Amino acid sequence: MGAANAASAFDRRDLGLLLLRLGAGGVLAAHGTQKLFGWFGGHGLTGTGQFMESVGYRPGKASATAAGLAEAGGGTLLALGLATPAAGAAAAGGMAGAATVHAPNGFFNQSGGYEYAATLGLAATGLAIAGPGRLSLDHALGHVFDRGWMVPTALATTAAVTALVVGARNRRLDKPEKEEDAAGFEGQESLFGD
Repeated sequence: MGAANAASAFDRRDLGLLLLRLGAGGVLAAHGTQKLFGWFGGHGLTGTGQFMESVGYRPGKASATAAGLAEAGGGTLLALGLATPAAGAAAAGGMAGAATVHAPNGFFNQSGGYEYAATLGLAATGLAIAGPGRLSLDHALGHVFDRGWMVPTALATTAAVTALVVGARNRRLDKPEKEEDAAGFEGQESLFGD
């Protein structure tokens, strides 16, 4: 009886991971194809690239391509349960970049906040760490793309790249404000005859 309960709990875990992978991976993949191809009411690379430029991610079209590939590619691989550590890390990195854009609007999505991006990013990270379960291509292929060492490597690499990209974006956004402040200060100096 104990073995039957253990097998049933393990099967429930696998089914739960499959549902989570299909749901989060499917949403991420659809979201990414909006950027890449303009599907599902998206703006494609040109429109998304223009938006990326407007929020400080430059060059815009390259940024749109990278974000679209992280979301569509990472989401598709998560749904399939293939290369799960890299797929989850890539999708999480893309969502971290999106969350940065939405953070000034607070948490909740209805106010334009980062709730949606954070939820998808955390789901992708959780899947990268937990693994895909037995109902996956990783399991069918003997986990050749899902080794234990790949999890911290993929997450650390993605975290470092994401920090660099977001940091560069933030410096670009801060620079005009600093230039305006400096211009305003110079103008004030001239008022005082300096």
